[in-house]
Amino acid sequence: MRGRLNASLVAGGVLVAIVVLAALVSFVWTPHDPTLVDAAGKLREPGDGYLLGADKFGRDTFSQLMVGARTTLYVGIVAVGIAALIGTPLGVLAGMTPLGWLSELIMRVNDLVFAFPALLLAVMLGAVYGAGTLTAMIAIGVATVPAFARVARAATMQVMVTDYILAARAAGRRRTAVAFRHVLPNISSVLIVQASVSFAIAILAEAALSFLGFGTRPPIPSWGRMLQESQELLFSTPRLALWPGLAIALAVLGFNLLGDGLRDYLDPKLRRIRAER
Repeated sequence: MRGRLNASLVAGGVLVAIVVLAALVSFVWTPHDPTLVDAAGKLREPGDGYLLGADKFGRDTFSQLMVGARTTLYVGIVAVGIAALIGTPLGVLAGMTPLGWLSELIMRVNDLVFAFPALLLAVMLGAVYGAGTLTAMIAIGVATVPAFARVARAATMQVMVTDYILAARAAGRRRTAVAFRHVLPNISSVLIVQASVSFAIAILAEAALSFLGFGTRPPIPSWGRMLQESQELLFSTPRLALWPGLAIALAVLGFNLLGDGLRDYLDPKLRRIRAER
C-alpha cells in the first residue's frame, strides 16, 4: 500500500511541471527569437516586450530560459536513460548471480567508473570527439551508471530472499524470467526515485559543462552558458546571472523534492518512521 501525497512530492512536482511546461511551450512559441543578436538592444532593461530584459548580445533572456529548459531536460532524459539502461541490468545481475566473483567484479568495475566524475569524463571525451551536447549526455550518463548499479543490486538482493522468489525458483523458473517477472517490478519504485535524484545531478553537471565550454554549443541556449556569458557583467548587470542561476536552482530543487517525495509515497514504512520522530 502506498502512502499519501506529501508536501515534498507536491512541491517538487509543481517545480518540475513548470520546467517541463516551459520546455514544451518553447517548441511552438517564444516571445522573441532566442538566438537573434540585436546590437541595438544589448543589455535592454526588462519591459517593452522583454519580460526579463536582454543580454549583452541583445538576445531576449526569457526566451533563452525557455529554450534552455528544453536543452536541460533533453540532456537529463538521455543521460539518465543511458545510466538506467546500463546500470540497472548490471546491478540486477550482480544481485542475482550465484557466482560471487562475478558480483564482485561488476561492483569493483563499478567503483572504478565511480571514481571518474562527469566533468573529467566530459573533458576526456571532448578532447577526443569534440565538445557538444552529445559529449555532455554520454559523460553524465556514464558517470551516473554506478549509482543505478548500486541501488539495483541492493534492492535485488533484498527481493531475492523473499518467499515468492524462492517459490519461483523451486518451480523451475529460469533466472531471466525471475528477473523480468519478479525482480524488476519490485525494484522499479527504487529505480524511479534514483532516476529523479540523478536527473537533478544531471542538470547541475550539464550546467557546469556548458559553463566550462564542454557542453551545449552556441547558438543553442543553455542555462550554464548563460551564466558563463554573464560573469563579466556580474557587478554591473547582475540580473543576467540571476535568472539562469535561479532556473538551475529551482530545477534541481524540484527534482530533489520530487525524489524525496516519491521515496515517501512509494515506501509507507519510511513515511511512518519519519512521522514518529
